[in-house]
Amino acid sequence: MILDANNYLEVADTAAAEIRRRAGVEGVDIALVLGSGWSGGVDKLGSIIATIPLEELSGFSRPVVAGHGGNAIITEVAGRNVLVYTGRTHFYEGRGTDAVAHGVRTAAALGAQVFVVTNGCGGLDTSWKPGQVVVLRDHINLTAATPLHGPTFIDLSAAYDPELRALVHDIDPTLPEGVYAQFTGPAYETPAEVRMAGIMGATLVGMSTALEVIAARAANLRVLGLSLMTNLAAGVSPNKLDHAEVIAAGREAAPRLATLLAQVTQRIATTIDFDTPRPS
Repeated sequence: MILDANNYLEVADTAAAEIRRRAGVEGVDIALVLGSGWSGGVDKLGSIIATIPLEELSGFSRPVVAGHGGNAIITEVAGRNVLVYTGRTHFYEGRGTDAVAHGVRTAAALGAQVFVVTNGCGGLDTSWKPGQVVVLRDHINLTAATPLHGPTFIDLSAAYDPELRALVHDIDPTLPEGVYAQFTGPAYETPAEVRMAGIMGATLVGMSTALEVIAARAANLRVLGLSLMTNLAAGVSPNKLDHAEVIAAGREAAPRLATLLAQVTQRIATTIDFDTPRPS
C-alpha cells in the first residue's frame, strides 16, 4: 500500500487495528524502534505477547538493511504494553517520508505516549570509542524533507524529552549527550560533509531518526533518543567506512545494549505518568 498525504493517518489506524486484533491487546503505552545493533535487546525487555512480521501489517515493508530485524513485537513490561519494531524504513529507500513515519503514527494510533528511537551511527568526538552509547539531546535534519503535511507547526525546542534523558542518566551517569545529524544516505557522508555537520554542532551522523522524531512530536509523543556510535565518521576515522564494521560493532555491544534497553524501558514503565493526558 502506497502511503501519501491523503491516507497516511487512515493506514496507521488500519495497522493499529491489525495489531490489536493479532496481539489481543487494546493498545500500548510505549513504543521502541530498534536500529543497527539494538535489535537483540528485545529478548530482555519483558514477556512477549505477540510477534508480527512487519510486511504483514498495512503500510509496512520488510526492512532492507542487514542488521535489522523485521517484526512488530508486543511485550509486557511492569504492567505496560510495549510495541517494539525490530526494523525501520529509511528515507533513502525512496518510499517517501510517510513510510518513514508510519511506525510512529501506528504507535500513536495504538495510544503510545512514549517513543524510544535508537540507531547505529558515526561519531565526530574522538574521545568516544566504537560501542559508545550517546543520549540524544537534539538533532539536525539535513534531508531537506519532512513527514509533516501543510501548515503543521510544531515546537521542536525540546524534541528529546528532558525527563526521559534524566532517567537514562540516573541509570548510567557515564553516558554522554550528543546532537545527531540525519543525512539522506545510502552513501556514507564525505569528510567535507562530516566537517560541515560538526560546524553546525553535530556530534553524530547517520541516516535515520530525525524524520521519525518530527513525526513523533507532531503526534504529541514524548521522545527518547539513544545512539550507538559504531564507528568514527569519515575524515575523523583513518579507515574506510564499511557496513560490516557497523554490524560488528553492534554485535559486540549487543549484551550491554540489551541490558541498558531493559533498564530504561522498565524505568519508563514504572515512573512515567501515563494516566494524565499531556497538553498538545
